[in-house]
Amino acid sequence: MAIAAGSTTRLWTLVAKEFWRKTRRRLRAGPLYRWRYSGRTPERVLIAPPDLRLADPQIALEIYYGRYPLSGHMVETGGKSPFQIAVSNPGWQKALHGFRWLRHMRAAGTELAAANARALVSDWIAMHGSNIAGVAWEPGTTAKRVIAWLQHSSVVLQGAEFPFYRAFLKSLAMQIRYLRAMAREMPNGKDRLRARIALAFAALSLPAPASALRGATRNLADELDRQILPDGGHVSRNPITVLEILADLLPLRQTYANQAETPPAALMGAIDRMLPALRFFRHQDGSVARFNGMGATIHDRIATILRHDDTAGAPLLHAPHSGYERLSMGGVTVIADTGPPPPIDVSNAAHAGCLAFELSSGRQHYVVNAGVDTYGAAEFRPLARATAAHSTATLNDTSSARFSHSLRVNDLLGTPLIGGPQHVPCKRTDQQGSQGFLARHDGYVARFGLLHERELKLSTNGNVLAGRDRFLRPGNAAIRNNGRDFVTVRFHIHPAIGLLQDEHGRLVLTAEQADTWVFTCAEVAPEVEESIYFAGLGGPRRSRQIVLAFRASEVSEVHWQLTRTAIAGHSAKS
Repeated sequence: MAIAAGSTTRLWTLVAKEFWRKTRRRLRAGPLYRWRYSGRTPERVLIAPPDLRLADPQIALEIYYGRYPLSGHMVETGGKSPFQIAVSNPGWQKALHGFRWLRHMRAAGTELAAANARALVSDWIAMHGSNIAGVAWEPGTTAKRVIAWLQHSSVVLQGAEFPFYRAFLKSLAMQIRYLRAMAREMPNGKDRLRARIALAFAALSLPAPASALRGATRNLADELDRQILPDGGHVSRNPITVLEILADLLPLRQTYANQAETPPAALMGAIDRMLPALRFFRHQDGSVARFNGMGATIHDRIATILRHDDTAGAPLLHAPHSGYERLSMGGVTVIADTGPPPPIDVSNAAHAGCLAFELSSGRQHYVVNAGVDTYGAAEFRPLARATAAHSTATLNDTSSARFSHSLRVNDLLGTPLIGGPQHVPCKRTDQQGSQGFLARHDGYVARFGLLHERELKLSTNGNVLAGRDRFLRPGNAAIRNNGRDFVTVRFHIHPAIGLLQDEHGRLVLTAEQADTWVFTCAEVAPEVEESIYFAGLGGPRRSRQIVLAFRASEVSEVHWQLTRTAIAGHSAKS
């Protein structure tokens, strides 16, 4: 219970800090401070930084006709400006005010698209430019907008008359001053890092004294050192965050070079670590493993970023700072979560999936985690984050970590993960012809007095994944039969996989033009139950799961095996 008490203390300390931080932010956005954001208007944009995000001219056409497909939702404005209508979806609102959709106008390359971009920017300046309030002026959204306006200034200013040119630069300068004041008040996480990236872009792209660039560079370096781990992961442990930050850092590196300025060593080092980290999380089909907030993969986005990766050879197998392990041989990939939860202040998207794993064979996924429906209803998120939505073991139908459901906490922090595993020791067990690891977590010790230990071993040229799940009491005392020792080990099966039972009673996992795998367990008869896969490109899909259910006081250890019996149409060879 001491662990739970410690987590609660940290949570309420964080609540107090965030309350005070938000109070200061409101003051800085109020009329007493607003005069500080006025000042000299830059004369011109020196350089438009590149944008690596994918662009689609068809979306520019949709926007011209008043249809805005943003954040997974289509909104038709009926001829009105999108900034005039009330839309309840917060993701759509943030995407609208973030202006990343300007890249589609640039891709269209027409005078019509440029005129439409200019008209929409003019609408925003008229309706929101001087009223520092609401979603439009959330610091994270402001950072996205500053970057987007700079990156696509060429299309916005194409054919612009002088009054609009000045209004654009005046508004941009005001947003930059506001962001500079707010950055230090932002909570830990990717939005604060993006704010520092935006300010570095601004110092490079607009006329500014050398001291402004030095300050922006120094602050960026400090934030990168805080948030990017030594193995290239992000402090939030969310794989998609690595991709999102790289999509900003790579153009920033190019902008330093284009302006003949020396980028900070922290920027170069972060990119050099993050590109291999992104490859670490990829399965062979290019999709990213579904851990800690990762949903569906948009493959072209990943490929665009990884074109900048000069790393030769296979991905790393060990990410100890991020808390993940990878096993890979014979066209088979296993990626596992072997780390404790991230710090509370960056755990809004974190999952209770300790010791969960995913298995892909060739370009097909077999064992997965449920992932998240990135643009779906918020009420499904707690289900996707629960331990039961992951391919790992649960104890007494309880998640290995808890989520805050306090309205006071959620209003300030969202839904942070609390009370999860504190210690997750892990060691590699690689040998000649095999790769593996042994890990355990203490997420159930405070409530049920039991540790969960998992060992995975991939061998026989990738044809055999042997697993062992063990529950034990600290000190190895006998497990009591007290009704609080019910274990469920789940293996969520990808929706594209067929699951049937052969004449020997074994479970066979098949897919068209893909490998065949067989699941067996020595101690417990596996059962098949319904499941749901949240991370489909088209939204949630029904799926199935293999379940091993037992009492730890009766069976403290189970040995299971996934064996590849056929490789895309022919027998697997040992």
